[in-house]
Amino acid sequence: MTALTVGSTATPRQFGPLTRQMFVRYSGASGDLNPMHYDDTMARSAGNPSVFSQGMHQSALLATFATDWLGAENVRRYGVRFREQVWPDDVLTCTGAVTAITENARGETIAAVELTCTRQNGAVAIAGSADFVVPHVAA
Repeated sequence: MTALTVGSTATPRQFGPLTRQMFVRYSGASGDLNPMHYDDTMARSAGNPSVFSQGMHQSALLATFATDWLGAENVRRYGVRFREQVWPDDVLTCTGAVTAITENARGETIAAVELTCTRQNGAVAIAGSADFVVPHVAA
C-alpha cells in the first residue's frame, strides 16, 4: 500500500450494469425477500417503474470497493446514507478520498475516508464514510 495522506484517492470502480437477477440473488443471500426487489408486477403496482435494488446491496458494493482499497482487516467504522434508488441497467461508480489522518487512543493511525456510490446520471445513490487503520510499513 502506498502512503496515505489527506486527499489520497482510490481508483474509481464501476459495478454494473445491474440486473434483476442480481437483485434476486441479493434477496436470497440477505434474506430481504421484499417483492419490490424481484416482482415487477408488485413494484409497478406500488408506483415504481420496475423492481429496484436493495439499499444494502449498494452498501455492500461500496464496502467491497473500500475494503479492496484499504483492506477488510483494517476497517474500524463504516456507515452509509441512502440517497437515491437504483434500477436495473444502472451502472454504479464508487469513489473514495481520505479526509483526515489521526491517531486513536490505542496508538493506531486512522484514515477517515468519504465514500460515494454514484449512478450513471450523476445522482448519488449512497454516500458513506469509514475509518481504516493505516498499517505501518517497515522502511
